[in-house]
Amino acid sequence: MQLFMSFRFENLDIWKESIDYCNSIYNITEKFPKDESFGLKSQLNRAAVSISANIAEGSASCSDKELKMFIGFSIRSLAEVISELVIARNRRYITDDQFKGLYDKGEILIKRITSFKNNLV
Repeated sequence: MQLFMSFRFENLDIWKESIDYCNSIYNITEKFPKDESFGLKSQLNRAAVSISANIAEGSASCSDKELKMFIGFSIRSLAEVISELVIARNRRYITDDQFKGLYDKGEILIKRITSFKNNLV
């Protein structure tokens, strides 16, 4: 889907990558047991959404200081996702291969977001 690119965050690669990562999370949580709908599944999806949402919210700020704060929230949300993926793996809701793929993508994404944050003035 083509975006209009009228918002600052839509031009950020870290935002685009976080949207892709979120979609990957949603794809695996679709297969979670029904009794997890309001538990781990919901928490994992919300944390994944928060990664891109905080990047977007921070990009609308008037200062780099405020942007850095929201980027920090994005990093924390990504760390939360990783922690919840460990639980999902331990509960056998996802396979070791799914975990490794999402863990590796998360590790790359967190490095990119952190680098973006560190390059702000």
